[in-house]
Amino acid sequence: MSKGNLTRRGVLKTGAGAGAGLALPTYLSAAGHEGFTNAPTGSTVTLGFNVPQSGPYADEGADELRAYELAVEHLNGEGDGGMLNTFSSKALQGNGILGKKVEYVTGDTQTKSDAARASAKSMIEKDGAVMITGGSSSGVAVAVQALCQEAGVIFMAGLTHSNDTTGKDKRANGFRHFFNSYMSGAALAPVLAANYGTDRKAYHLTADYNWGYTTEEAVKSSTEAMGWETVAAVKTPLTQTDFSSYIAPVLQSGADTLVLNHYGGNMVNSLTNAVQFGLRDKQVNGKDFQIIVPLYSRLMAKGAGANVKGIFGSTNWHWSLQDEGSKQFVQSFGTKYGFPPSQAAHTCYVQALLYADAVERAGSFAPCAVVEALEGFEFDGMGNGKTLYRAEDHQCFKDVLVVKGKENPSSEFDLLEIVEVTPVDQVTYAPDHPQFSGGALGSCNNGA
Repeated sequence: MSKGNLTRRGVLKTGAGAGAGLALPTYLSAAGHEGFTNAPTGSTVTLGFNVPQSGPYADEGADELRAYELAVEHLNGEGDGGMLNTFSSKALQGNGILGKKVEYVTGDTQTKSDAARASAKSMIEKDGAVMITGGSSSGVAVAVQALCQEAGVIFMAGLTHSNDTTGKDKRANGFRHFFNSYMSGAALAPVLAANYGTDRKAYHLTADYNWGYTTEEAVKSSTEAMGWETVAAVKTPLTQTDFSSYIAPVLQSGADTLVLNHYGGNMVNSLTNAVQFGLRDKQVNGKDFQIIVPLYSRLMAKGAGANVKGIFGSTNWHWSLQDEGSKQFVQSFGTKYGFPPSQAAHTCYVQALLYADAVERAGSFAPCAVVEALEGFEFDGMGNGKTLYRAEDHQCFKDVLVVKGKENPSSEFDLLEIVEVTPVDQVTYAPDHPQFSGGALGSCNNGA
């Protein structure tokens, strides 16, 4: 789905705000659409999978798309059923969603907010997508979530870790299964204190967009609370590929710890440059120099290779988990693709099933019915233990994993080991917590 397919630009407007005398797009016309955007009228229903197929997070996007395709198979009764077998809700029967066969269209977010909005807009307007899901960037998630709110479709966020997604930029039509920056900081701090002590000087390199900002804030606040000092925090462009010029000043700063608030290809490159500069072999302030990666993924670990050994971080899910849901998903994904799924694949697969299940339980594709079915919904059997979709902000609350790079991996996939399963109580916060302040959930929008 390219931007070239679009004939109009800008934000979608609904209702009278579209302007007197202007013809509304077809999907906003209630005629034949049962009063909500893109209500399915035939024997199929179309979902929109909007993932980074190019750009710095393309590896994550490729795995997300694999997971979505697997979810569609399972929803349509194909394959081994995957997590439909372990999901605590038994509403889904493998006969599509409300008896309609699931079809899908795809778009390339390019890890750019404008491109992501354009592809989502086209999938809604031209392809009749009743739900949009995906993305591996919080900038993309916030932009597409706002678009879906205006258009009157549900947005099931993919990989988005910024506090803002369910904080100041939350929307009633949007839902996030993935954990967030605050949760990473809360889970990591005790492990870092136990391993590295409470007297450290940290230097942050931070991706220059909303995810980087909230991750830096979360890790700074949690580590400073236990006694660490932050000596510098430097922003780096999302498009940066060589971080040498950012690593050199770390050596002159007096810092004995480098925090890489980078993800995907950015983290692979910045960690590689840090190791090339010899940071991991240095002693500063009488301590061995340490590097921390607040948000890890198996795909990043694979890209960075041996450089991740011994480095701590957090992750939403890992394929080595031994709960029944995780084992079932790993088996299904591995059988289809020949390798274990990433955390991006897991969260996207789960989001697709959670949406379908909510429609089934609500008995309707209408967004407001789906919102009602998801708000306050408690479930299990999808990995991460018992999980709550909190009504106040549409954030999932579940256990969080602290991991580190394995010293002696047994395969190219066995690169991270779980060192702590942080219980959900330790990462839960009040909806009005300062790191999530501002913004309002608002009301659900059925669109047409």
